[in-house]
Amino acid sequence: MPDSFVELYQDERQRLTIGKQALASLYEFSEDMANLLVEQCQTLHHRDGIDEDQILSRCFNGLVAAPTSLPAAQAQWIVRRTAELLQWHWDSRQAVYERAVEQRAPQR
Repeated sequence: MPDSFVELYQDERQRLTIGKQALASLYEFSEDMANLLVEQCQTLHHRDGIDEDQILSRCFNGLVAAPTSLPAAQAQWIVRRTAELLQWHWDSRQAVYERAVEQRAPQR
């Protein structure tokens, strides 16, 4: 399990905030999700010509939206891992900013 994932569930003293079994389950889910997103991202990019960053940002937004509503940090990790598997660059800070702006916008 990569340190980057473990860090999501550590406090400031680097102690786990969840049990080891829960951590392992969350990691397995997150890795599986990243691998599932690879084919979908490739299809959108090649078939529809959508920019890589836009595709990855859409993935992030989908992961943090209801009904799944994953924590933003976990969603970032999944999308970052998807980008690694695709050998794409992704600026997660921009996606988080865009999501925050969307959530503050008045509902129509």
